[in-house]
Amino acid sequence: MVSAQSTGAMCLRKMGKLKECIKITRELIKEFPIMSVLHIHENLLEALLAQKAYNEVQQLLTRYDDLNLPKSAVICYTAALLKIRPVCEKFFSEVAHRKGLTALQYTAVEALQRAVEFNPHVPQYLLEEKAVILPPEHLLKRGDSEAIAYSFYHSTHWKEVPGSVKFLQCFYRDTFKLIPFPLEKGVMFHPYTAGTEDMDRELLPSFHDVSVYPRKELPFFLVFTAGLCMFTLSLALLTHFYPVFMGELARIALEYFATPFSVIAEHLQALLPQQIWNLLTRT
Repeated sequence: MVSAQSTGAMCLRKMGKLKECIKITRELIKEFPIMSVLHIHENLLEALLAQKAYNEVQQLLTRYDDLNLPKSAVICYTAALLKIRPVCEKFFSEVAHRKGLTALQYTAVEALQRAVEFNPHVPQYLLEEKAVILPPEHLLKRGDSEAIAYSFYHSTHWKEVPGSVKFLQCFYRDTFKLIPFPLEKGVMFHPYTAGTEDMDRELLPSFHDVSVYPRKELPFFLVFTAGLCMFTLSLALLTHFYPVFMGELARIALEYFATPFSVIAEHLQALLPQQIWNLLTRT
């Protein structure tokens, strides 16, 4: 019965009948306050956000955004959006880097980093770096499937807050610097589950490029050094097994690279007086 009423309220929200949805959802929460498994409060959050009733959204978050209660991308990112909303419209990254963050901006950055730690896949969809597809029937907490569902229904709420997307773009990557080993240790949440990617592949369609976290990018210096070592090793092995061939190849290479310098020297000799040329070439 509760599931049917919750589904009906969700349908009303998607049909644009927000007042009816809010009324039914509030009654369900009042009657079944611990039924978080059905995400009734998340449906109410989405309806209130659609009405831009930010004060009521904050009151609801105060009740459910507790460390002892189950978290979701909706809870964490909505809390971040409300913290970002008062500071993002007049935010300029150049001024922040020069003068530092204000107390409210710092609080907003902390809330954003908390949301990104919970689900690191959401920002790339909100920033339109990846295309959003239809959400799957089942979602995996902290996974790409949850990020798709959140972005599909909530990206409009971010776009309706001027400057919020720009604020997200400026600061979300800093979270990854705070958690160098997310599979071993988290800051505000448990370590990221290692098998999330495989489970998301089962939930999402085959044509979708599943977001992977954490994805480490090696520094250019390490890549360059490794390539140089492999090249040197290859030359050493070829010289050991084919000394005559490699000697001839080295002679041809030296002649090829020395040709431009010989041409330049001939032109200089023709242009400069003989006495000056003798002084330059004297050893």
